[in-house]
Amino acid sequence: MIANRASSPKLRFNPVIRRGNFKENLMSRSRTSRFSLCAAAIGALAVAAFAVAPSRAAEDAVIIPAPAADTQASDGIQTAVIAGGCFWGVQGVFQHTSGVVNAVSGYAGGSKATADYTMVSTGSTGHAESVEIKYDPKKISYGKILQIFFSVAHDPTQLNRQGPDSGTQYRSAIFATSDEQKKVAEAYIAQLNAAKVYKKPIVTKVGPLEGFYPAEAYHQDYLTLHPNQPYIAYNDIPKVENLKKIFAQDYIEKPTLVSSAKVTN
Repeated sequence: MIANRASSPKLRFNPVIRRGNFKENLMSRSRTSRFSLCAAAIGALAVAAFAVAPSRAAEDAVIIPAPAADTQASDGIQTAVIAGGCFWGVQGVFQHTSGVVNAVSGYAGGSKATADYTMVSTGSTGHAESVEIKYDPKKISYGKILQIFFSVAHDPTQLNRQGPDSGTQYRSAIFATSDEQKKVAEAYIAQLNAAKVYKKPIVTKVGPLEGFYPAEAYHQDYLTLHPNQPYIAYNDIPKVENLKKIFAQDYIEKPTLVSSAKVTN
């Protein structure tokens, strides 16, 4: 659904209240054969849930203007690193975005020693669940990536949380890989705040990227591999649907998966 987030009514049902607890269980269950049985049960729960609940995202998309300033086009694959809550959904959105050659879930903002899901989930490592986006600047610009990020991938007005997930690891952040990226991101946030696109100010923090660390293998391509998992079906699939509606010219039906990406440099 496309609407102003601030005016959205409270939803009657959320299949998975907190994704963190589900993921901790998933991490242990994925090491046993019982996971397939659990997945089947979860799928049944999702079907039952949507039979009685509205089919819409916990966070609605917002139509916003393109950035007035963008980075200069250059040759070669470029990198953008963003954080907008659960990396499952953010990765899924950009895997369906034309011009993106790879989108990897991972951690940024902390040290390599603490780039581990269990440690990051404590909220004390400085890391944010992030997505590293490798893109072809001849097909998509950095500014367009930011527009999609602010419009459909997450709600930039939520402080240290996103939807049902709370903690600094779910904060909204942009990790710039260059001074130019930093200036473009800061200018765009100022532009959107001045236009009063949202009823609350944007809380997204912009800073230099000091390191990106890919997340565990079971987090990669999660949206595509588990579309019927309740958290994904409720919170993240609608983000991809909104990408298709709002950014039709940038949407691709077949996702560019980590498992099949050819360009990773």
